[in-house]
Amino acid sequence: MTNNLYSASKLYKYAIDYLSKFSSSKKNLEIILKNKIRRLRIEKKDKFLLYNTINQIINDLEKNNYINDQNFTSSKIRTYTSQGKSRIFIKKYLLQKGISQNIISKNLDDLDNLNYNWEFESAKIFARKKRLLENSTNKEKNLSKMARAGFSYSISKKILDEI
Repeated sequence: MTNNLYSASKLYKYAIDYLSKFSSSKKNLEIILKNKIRRLRIEKKDKFLLYNTINQIINDLEKNNYINDQNFTSSKIRTYTSQGKSRIFIKKYLLQKGISQNIISKNLDDLDNLNYNWEFESAKIFARKKRLLENSTNKEKNLSKMARAGFSYSISKKILDEI
């Protein structure tokens, strides 16, 4: 039993080390900890006991403000808008990381209230990075690139018509 207690504290330390390097959501951290336990070379019953400590570890980290889904969401939204990502891309990414639909919608609505034109600006960044504005010979191809990136037809058309 003392060996398992030691492993639980090592798992907690692993979670803190991970969070010191990377920003994470609660659900993503849970997946990472489960993968870590899966890779350990210990008996099945010890793994089972470690799996049961994951929720306690995550709750403790959340209580001590090491992990916060709200901050993670707003940080990722800021990062991705400055990188030229669409609303659809951002939403899909955050859903994959286990962020709830309510938190995503609230943060995107806050961004809309702060800067209603953010997705247009983000599409401009995308078009510049992909050199779509330089290569205006095939507009259909450029429109499809922007559509695959998640930008609406109207935004894509406006940007590509500015050439």
